[in-house]
Amino acid sequence: MTTQRIWNFSAGPAVLPVSVLEEARDNLLSLGHTGIGILEHSHRGKAFLKVYEETEALCREVGNIPANYKILFLQGGASLQFAMVPMNFLSPGQTADYLLTGAWAEKAAEAAAGFGTVHVACSSQDRNYCYIPRSCAYSERPAYVHFTSNNTIFGTQFRDAPAVPAGTDLICDASSDIFSRPIDVSRYALIYAGAQKNLGPAGVTLVIIREDLVERGAQQLPVMLQYRTHVQHDSMYNTPPTFAIYVVGLVLKWIKQNGGLAAMGERNARKAQVLYDYLDRSRLFKPTADADSRSHMNVTFVTGNPDLDARFCSEAAKAGFDGLKGHRSVGGMRASIYNAFPEEGVRALVQFLQQFEAANG
Repeated sequence: MTTQRIWNFSAGPAVLPVSVLEEARDNLLSLGHTGIGILEHSHRGKAFLKVYEETEALCREVGNIPANYKILFLQGGASLQFAMVPMNFLSPGQTADYLLTGAWAEKAAEAAAGFGTVHVACSSQDRNYCYIPRSCAYSERPAYVHFTSNNTIFGTQFRDAPAVPAGTDLICDASSDIFSRPIDVSRYALIYAGAQKNLGPAGVTLVIIREDLVERGAQQLPVMLQYRTHVQHDSMYNTPPTFAIYVVGLVLKWIKQNGGLAAMGERNARKAQVLYDYLDRSRLFKPTADADSRSHMNVTFVTGNPDLDARFCSEAAKAGFDGLKGHRSVGGMRASIYNAFPEEGVRALVQFLQQFEAANG
């Protein structure tokens, strides 16, 4: 039976490349010629270890990750990292600086407050997080600076990593734009990202961490909450999310085959611009993020009338456009157009927006 696929604008878990889904499907019953499906292989067996090594190597190649950084595949999502970062690198009497640009940055700062002092270096909360602040006021000697590179709920994104005081460790939650464009990993001490938006399925969290930071982490923690534990055991201190790691490897291979991160960045910018160009012309729909802060991953927009927003989402779903309802905390609409979302899907959405505007504008 063949099921017709529709346009999936979900904020995550999100759309994956069809070729990746097909290859994963083909290996469910037998990974290659092993006679054992990918879901059934032992994480200690040769077949999966080969998958793991290939995935790690692809991650390093695609992301241009320097040799002095370790790559981990962990569990618990970004939400666990919100606590794990300060557990390891923030002590009572120390201060960590957080850039508040959305709900997930708030949650990260709240988690850190349980381990040391949190200094808010900048915030866009005054205008409901519709912009990225242009400057930061850092504390005197921050243990580290933390920011969220893309804000899924409010549709904003840092164009580049923020400048921080010399010698300060920069930590980034890149869950919703990891590997969507080129990134200079050497500017960061630690990057973490849930895979379920640009890299693969839910269940695995990519962590890229500089070697010296690993050893500086607190040692009086449960072993599972120390980064050194996972580095020492190649992310296999306990059973890792084997299938999710396998799919991440397939996605990384797809990114490489399609031109790498430079091509991803150009394609994602082009997709977003098509949608923003229409929204800027529209008399009915309006983007919610400031023009210089707009995300290439999550395009948020409204009509200004909640009832009309709801009608649009309902009619869009009937027409084969799923996942367009905005986050419950802000309402309106949100089109998530991550790496694997096709350009033709954005053009189809613009056509539908035009039709709805003609009938309701």
